[in-house]
Amino acid sequence: MKKGMNWLLLLGVVLLAVVPLLLVQDSEFGGADGAAEEAIKEIAPAYEPWFEPLLEPPGGETESLLFAVQAALGAGVVGYAVGLYKGRLDKHKK
Repeated sequence: MKKGMNWLLLLGVVLLAVVPLLLVQDSEFGGADGAAEEAIKEIAPAYEPWFEPLLEPPGGETESLLFAVQAALGAGVVGYAVGLYKGRLDKHKK
């Protein structure tokens, strides 16, 4: 039962990340990347970027969502590693 609940929670997290990507189009929210690009154009108008993005998200809110998902996954991995290590320490104390 516990394993099924874990898979259900994982599916919920994935849906929360993917559904907004599919539903939200042409958003107007901009992040730090956009502000940096504007500052560079202001300082050096002739500057040309070295690389182009492989995949362009539909809007700034999508970029924020992807950043938040990345942060949540990283926090999950760190939390799992700390919990696993703590569990191993507790097991050896007994």
